[in-house]
Amino acid sequence: MERLVGTVVAVLLLVSVLKVGADGSDHKYKERDHVPLYANKVGPFHNPSETYQYYDLPLCSPEHVNEKREDLGEVLNGDRLVDAPYHLDYRVDKQTETICKKRLPKEDVAKLRVAIEKDYYFEMYYDDLPFWGFIGKVDRENKMDPSEYKYLLFKHIHFDILYNNDRIIEINVQTDPNLTVDITEDSDIEVEFSYSVKWKETDIPFEKRIEKYSKSSSMPQHLEIHWFSIINSCVTVLLLTGFLATILMRVLKNDFIKYSHDDDSVDDHEETGWKYIHGDVFRFPKHKSFFSAIIGSGTQLFALAIFIFLLALVGVFYPYNRGALFTALVVIYALTSGIAGYTATSTYLQLEGTNWVRNLLLTGCLFCGPLFLTFCFLNTVAIAYSATAALPFGTILVILLIWMLVTSPLLVLGGIAGKNSKTEFQAPCRTAKYPREIPELPWYRGTIPQMAMAGFLPFSAIYIELYYIFASVWGHKIYTIYSILFIVFIILIIVTAFITIALTYFQLTVEDHEWWWRSILCGGSTGVFIFGYCLYYYYARSDMSGFMQTSFFFGYMACICYGFFLMLGTVGFRASLLFVRHIYRSIKCE
Repeated sequence: MERLVGTVVAVLLLVSVLKVGADGSDHKYKERDHVPLYANKVGPFHNPSETYQYYDLPLCSPEHVNEKREDLGEVLNGDRLVDAPYHLDYRVDKQTETICKKRLPKEDVAKLRVAIEKDYYFEMYYDDLPFWGFIGKVDRENKMDPSEYKYLLFKHIHFDILYNNDRIIEINVQTDPNLTVDITEDSDIEVEFSYSVKWKETDIPFEKRIEKYSKSSSMPQHLEIHWFSIINSCVTVLLLTGFLATILMRVLKNDFIKYSHDDDSVDDHEETGWKYIHGDVFRFPKHKSFFSAIIGSGTQLFALAIFIFLLALVGVFYPYNRGALFTALVVIYALTSGIAGYTATSTYLQLEGTNWVRNLLLTGCLFCGPLFLTFCFLNTVAIAYSATAALPFGTILVILLIWMLVTSPLLVLGGIAGKNSKTEFQAPCRTAKYPREIPELPWYRGTIPQMAMAGFLPFSAIYIELYYIFASVWGHKIYTIYSILFIVFIILIIVTAFITIALTYFQLTVEDHEWWWRSILCGGSTGVFIFGYCLYYYYARSDMSGFMQTSFFFGYMACICYGFFLMLGTVGFRASLLFVRHIYRSIKCE
């Protein structure tokens, strides 16, 4: 197992190094050198998943559109880079220069008008620097009636480019509001598209040119508010956790004193509480195969999160490192599948399971299965919309090959290693032949109320940070403060572990010995709260709309919340198991 983890770490470091230095260009140019400029995509500003290829709009296009070769992560990110119609040679100023004169039939005019109404933006890359602009604007002129609005198409773009010696540092785009075409009416029009370029020298070093894109999230006032909010939330949660921990420790101390007497001095009928069920507390749960598969998949997802944080903290996911996160997710998930196989099989055999092969198959499909079905539906929706989110057949084939040639073999190898480990379940108490009957309990001791209590405290620890994450993933903000996110993640794990331990103790004190599944459900209940936040964010904090965007948002967020359920459920079970073993090992249970 140690060798497997060591191999994963070594490969991750190699992947990160290769990704950082993947671009063959040294980004150095001489005067009048050609600088690569690519048009990426267009789409409604408020629907980040609904993007289309640049030339899907009736704009100026060359006779032969050359597509840039992209890696796996860029394709998964929905990037489709093609040669842009502009020519921005190094340090060559240009006055107004015509790209093309295009006659737009009324069908194309109507298409552009709809795009302007939906706030379509375009995204381009110049020397790997992203920039954006809108294709037009709606002139409302203080009129309340939408039928009186004017739809204006921008026909001129001005580029301001900053350079330092032989390096490009920054690019900014401006549209001239005076150079527009009125496309309000459905009629054929002729448009002359043009652009201009101005080069300016700067002393900003090349190494700091990416910092511009993270300024909005790292400005002193925003950073101070961010840190203050997180510290305030964390202190509140930790105080509550500490308060509960103090009470629990005092109660446990009294329990240990009470149960430390010899059995001869205490009659059986006086023995109550969690010691009374020592013969049932280590009785293995029902549905062992499903239970073990959850533990295996949850452990893999926890390892995936740790490795992603390690790459983020060393600076691999800098702003607009196109597709780096998606590439890392695919590669690391494939490489950590051995962890899932080992954990699931060893747990299953410890629980005296017999069909470990079926358990291994269930482990491999437990998370990938729902994710694959969701992807198939959403990819079909994207194909119907002709959106860039639709993956090409070649990319799907690559992912399937990774799953067949890397994920599945490592899963099997991990399962074989888990089978050969022959680890026995260490229970400090003997299990009785027949289970005790669980006494009738009040409604608030049920599974659903307990899950609600268990999920609320961890969710309150991450609630503030969720907004920044959602605004980055489902918006146009940039998330760069991974140190804060890592701290919040650690607090989430600690609070989840503690609250599950506390609820497990309260469950045992009322002589309910079926804590195995309850610990997973209580630990993973934070995922249900996160999905509830998804509903709130979509309808109250965002302007997303349309079937495609709604499908993508709730489809992929459901998969992410399901992953959180598996991961935190595993954390809750592991913490509860350590706790239960500790308390029953500390007393005499014969």
